[in-house]
Amino acid sequence: MENERRSRATEAFFGRRKGKPLRERQADMIATFLPELKLDLSTDAPADLSALFPVDVQRIRLEIGFGGGEHLVHRAQETPSTGFIGVEPFVNSMAKLLAKVDELGLKNVRVYDDDATQLLDWLPEASIDQIDLLYPDPWPKKKHWKRRFVSDVNLDRFHRVLKPGGVFCFASDIDTYVNWTLTHCRDHGGFVWLAEEPADWLEPYANWPSTRYEAKARREGRSSAYLTFRKA
Repeated sequence: MENERRSRATEAFFGRRKGKPLRERQADMIATFLPELKLDLSTDAPADLSALFPVDVQRIRLEIGFGGGEHLVHRAQETPSTGFIGVEPFVNSMAKLLAKVDELGLKNVRVYDDDATQLLDWLPEASIDQIDLLYPDPWPKKKHWKRRFVSDVNLDRFHRVLKPGGVFCFASDIDTYVNWTLTHCRDHGGFVWLAEEPADWLEPYANWPSTRYEAKARREGRSSAYLTFRKA
């Protein structure tokens, strides 16, 4: 069963891996600091993921596609008793996050710089308290929708690694992706949407740090939705 799950084909969920040339300090972060924080998927994952962190953590939170890292850094500072795993294949974004983690001396952050599905398949069953998928690439053209990270296969992955009662949080300013996610989670059957009234999904999460991407969306007239699903 494990081999079957790992062998299921997936699309490429991200685009380019690198943008403009890295500055000297950014390049140094990638060369020297990334190896310290990067999870080694060639070894077995510990049964208790708190063992991945050099400090005592009580909860484990996974952020897929952290972009500039503003949200992940904010949450890591806000809740030092939570261990954060951030996934981002874009080199420039990873360099930015590493610089902030180093500057702030955060000890509750680990990272992975490749396909998040590889990490999800590596993680033990029922090991994650929360998964954040915030402003993922919407792949707006219909012919590319199969590349959206929210899919039947990936929802199976989420459901497997989330602890009982764990939550999946999704934010987007693209209406078609919001509707896509609501439909897929409903049809999957393993997730319960927690919204009871419009304010529950139109207002940002508590203590939400606005990101540059979100500010750009608002300038361009796009509003956002913030969806929370609990593992059934």
